[in-house]
Amino acid sequence: MAEVLSQSEIDALLSALSTGEMNADELKSEEKKSKVRVYDFKRALRFSKDQIRSLTRIHENYARLLTSYFSAQLRTYVQISVASVDQLPYEEFIRSIPSATVLNVIEAPPLEGHLIVEVNPNIAYAMLDRLLGGAGESMNKIEHLTEIETDLMKGLFEGGLPPLKEAWSSVDQAIDPHLMELETNPQFLQLVSPNETVIVISLSAVIGKSSGMINLCLPHVVLEPIIPKLSMHYWMNEKKSETTAEEFHALKRM
Repeated sequence: MAEVLSQSEIDALLSALSTGEMNADELKSEEKKSKVRVYDFKRALRFSKDQIRSLTRIHENYARLLTSYFSAQLRTYVQISVASVDQLPYEEFIRSIPSATVLNVIEAPPLEGHLIVEVNPNIAYAMLDRLLGGAGESMNKIEHLTEIETDLMKGLFEGGLPPLKEAWSSVDQAIDPHLMELETNPQFLQLVSPNETVIVISLSAVIGKSSGMINLCLPHVVLEPIIPKLSMHYWMNEKKSETTAEEFHALKRM
């Protein structure tokens, strides 16, 4: 809130201006300087709040579907939920994840480019342990995966892609995600430029007694063709048109 001057302070200010002790141009210059704000172009916000809400809704559904899938495959307690949805530069996302982790590189035609599903080592190995008949204990040995362990993980995570396809169908966007490769070193993944804005959907996951994060990294450049479909206005229009079509067919049957 701006500071309110008393009458005596106002009189003193006017007196200083009239005697030349204070320059009016200098005051204007200081006022302009105070309004300048530093803008970090590396953190350009390219997704609106409306679009982020839509992405949150999509992946809340995905989290529920993924919970059911992993529960059936691992035969243990599984709970997955959306923890946060943020937009940040790609290089910041890469720095934020462990140096040794499980990175699923996904293609999702008709979208061009790649998505990343990063599974924290703490729960990735718990999943692997369950697949191998263990109790689901977590051990950080992701960087030493054998060929058999890698194939088991690929099979498990590939099975988690149909739920992603189903979740995205809610915005009238058919995608066909499939796993391209499984990587363990984030530094090898230069899928987009370091400053490219990405949406990171962080899912909090509990697998048995282990817990960790599953992060989906969606580059803006990949989602750009379908961004208009992520607005509430688009959703409302789609629902309205669907209702109108249903009413038309109902009247036709009468």
